[in-house]
Amino acid sequence: MVVTPETVVRWHRAGFRLYWRLISRVKRRAGRKKLSKDVRHLIFRRWRRTPPGVLLGFTVSFSPARRWLSFLHNHREAIAAMDFFTVPTITFGGLYCFFIIGHDRRRILHFNVTRHPTGAWIVQQLREAFPYERATEFLLLDHDSKYGTEVPVGIRSMDIKAVRTAVGCPWQNGVAERWVGSCRRELLDHVIAISESHLKRLLSSYVEYYHQDRTHDAAKVALELHRDHAILSHRLPLPGGGTTAGFRIHTCRLAADIAAGNESKDSSD
Repeated sequence: MVVTPETVVRWHRAGFRLYWRLISRVKRRAGRKKLSKDVRHLIFRRWRRTPPGVLLGFTVSFSPARRWLSFLHNHREAIAAMDFFTVPTITFGGLYCFFIIGHDRRRILHFNVTRHPTGAWIVQQLREAFPYERATEFLLLDHDSKYGTEVPVGIRSMDIKAVRTAVGCPWQNGVAERWVGSCRRELLDHVIAISESHLKRLLSSYVEYYHQDRTHDAAKVALELHRDHAILSHRLPLPGGGTTAGFRIHTCRLAADIAAGNESKDSSD
């Protein structure tokens, strides 16, 4: 039976979900006890009768959202964000990818992969990202339990101000979230990570492509036209002898157009 790589990846994702669904059923349920139906109905009745913008006597103001957007816009050159995302392995395990991205140029300042993220490991990644001097003034992070109290203390010791996003508001860290989405669509949805070192090599190739070849702004496309087509069509090596041909490298189309234009010019001459 011959199948496409997309089919293999789809089967792996389905098996990963099924595996952890079965594990969650076998394991003892953790966390707080489930609320009774009477309590849930009471909460919903209270919620329906509460006027919009008012909850338990406190007025909810929507101006903080505008203030947050103004903060991101006015201090864009002095802001970096860090976050985690998980990647399933071929054995249905999980790898944690940590990265720091700058808001000014959308560049990945640092990334690494681990199976067991701890506070000490995260602080070490911050030291590697900013080894000599303060490269950013503000560092955005969410309320992930992996950070604990050690990570905020480590950030303050580097003379960087840690800015927490609100709970359940990923839009406040939109730059990091968008990069995770791009990485998944253009790389992780097309490959299966074998090990920690394998995933690190894949991400290293993708980050190099992201910085050098990927088009980030339509207004900058014209600036890429003068680049040599051999550079634009360069394919980054991947483990196992493959290349980054699976990436959605939009500049390859520009390279083809440039090459065709040069050939037609030579033939006319």
